[in-house]
Amino acid sequence: MYPFARLIWQTLAARRAPKMAPLDTHVSHHRCWPWDLDGFLELNNGRILTLYDLGRFGAGVRMGLMAALKRRGWGLAVAGASVRYRKRVTAFQRIEMRTRCAGWDDRFVYIVQSMWVGGTCTSEALLRTAVVADRKAVPPGEVLAELGWQGDPPRLPAWVAAWIAAEGTRPWPPEALPEAHRPPHAA
Repeated sequence: MYPFARLIWQTLAARRAPKMAPLDTHVSHHRCWPWDLDGFLELNNGRILTLYDLGRFGAGVRMGLMAALKRRGWGLAVAGASVRYRKRVTAFQRIEMRTRCAGWDDRFVYIVQSMWVGGTCTSEALLRTAVVADRKAVPPGEVLAELGWQGDPPRLPAWVAAWIAAEGTRPWPPEALPEAHRPPHAA
């Protein structure tokens, strides 16, 4: 189940925090609860993505994005993600999450998020996101103008640009596996 109580708590905390510009870093704090664990007694990888949602909501509140969404009737979508998992997070550990916008192009906004426990990074996610209206993406320039951004978009870090290029080579819709790579049918 989606952690709506945590979402409300994070949203209220973000409302009390100072406003931030689109390229600033939002820092939020979370706790790994027993119901967040997987069968190996560590933070479930799916729950990690859900907690990253909470960090993006907090950042969105602080930069005025959530107010703009409401004002304009826009929604949010994640169009791609890549996550590196490096260290275990176990029950009751306190997580510091850092959320920042790495930049945008003519179609998407790229968000980088990381989780830290005791000064050690446990995971990092790169997300391709979009603001949507009428089932279509709103140009990021229009969204950023709504937030008060003036000027050109920042240059994307080389590793983000490389990820975008690599994703551009990935077939869509996915191709079927060649016959030799298909698992045998169950009897």
